[in-house]
Parts: sequence; C-alpha cells; structure tokens
Amino acid sequence: MTEIWGTLTVRRGTVRDADTMLALFDDAVRWLTERGRTGQWGTAPFSAIPQRVQQVRGWAEAGALRVAERDGLTLAVSSVGPAPAYVSPATEPELYVMGLVGRRTPDARGAGAALLADARAEAVRLGLKKVRVDCWAGGGGALVQYYVRAGFTPVESVQVEAWQGQVLELRVDQ
Repeated sequence: MTEIWGTLTVRRGTVRDADTMLALFDDAVRWLTERGRTGQWGTAPFSAIPQRVQQVRGWAEAGALRVAERDGLTLAVSSVGPAPAYVSPATEPELYVMGLVGRRTPDARGAGAALLADARAEAVRLGLKKVRVDCWAGGGGALVQYYVRAGFTPVESVQVEAWQGQVLELRVDQ
C-alpha cells in the first residue's frame, strides 16, 4: 500500500522504520521538554526506556507502522491497530491510531494529517465504522484541538497515572 497525499507519500512501515520512529519520539520529547510540556511523554528519550523501545518494535513487527515521506525523507510515522487497554473497548469495528509522531521542521507540515487521512482510508477499505485516537489533554488542549481540526470528535477522557488523556473518534461510515 502506497498512497500519495499531496506531495507526501504514505507507505507501510517495516522493522527498519522502528529506529526512525524512536528517533522522532526522542526529538519530540526533547522539544516538549524545552517548552516545559513534560506531561505528554515525560523527559526521558523513548530510546532510553526499554518498554517504549519494545512497544515501537512490536508495532513494527506487527506491520502496524505507516510512514509519511517526501523525496525519501521520513517526516512522520504512525502506528495503527487495536485500542490500548486504558480506553473503553470498541463497541463496533474500528481502527485505532496507537501512536503518531513527526519531525519538528517546516517541511513536515501536513505529514501527520496525511497519516490520519491514510488511517481513515484504511478503515474505509476494511469496512470499519470509525477511527479512534487518544492524546495528551494537557498543555491547554492544543493537541486535542489538532485532532478536532482533523475531523475527530472528543468522546472520552482517560487518566493513566498522572497522564490526562482524551480519546477522539472519526466516523467513517457516514
């Protein structure tokens, strides 16, 4: 599966893309920490947390990664599959965006949106009813608003230890 979204190409990731996703997460953690937004993912690089490394490698091994790139440069990576245990179980067939991270550079603008559009298109191809995602609800709700602008609707608040999250859904059967 390779889809073209504007000038971006979205393709299925491979196990080789796991290290790229970890590096993007590490860069995002650094960027967030520099701005005092440690509530999203903490301050430790993902590549230094064995559970995070195992999670990303597991996504890659399961074929769950999607990569947005332009001219061979990876701009963002997502993972799709089943919902995590901390959210309410699905009541109808769905695709869950388990992770989404992109470069913090101007050339990456639109890469996350392309991955979300690709998740929607995949859900439609599979005959599913919706796409769900969760995100950090802190930081003034900026991330929640990002997903709302992408067409998602907030449906459930979640808390995992000190992490405040918001689950959002996008209906694809309408």
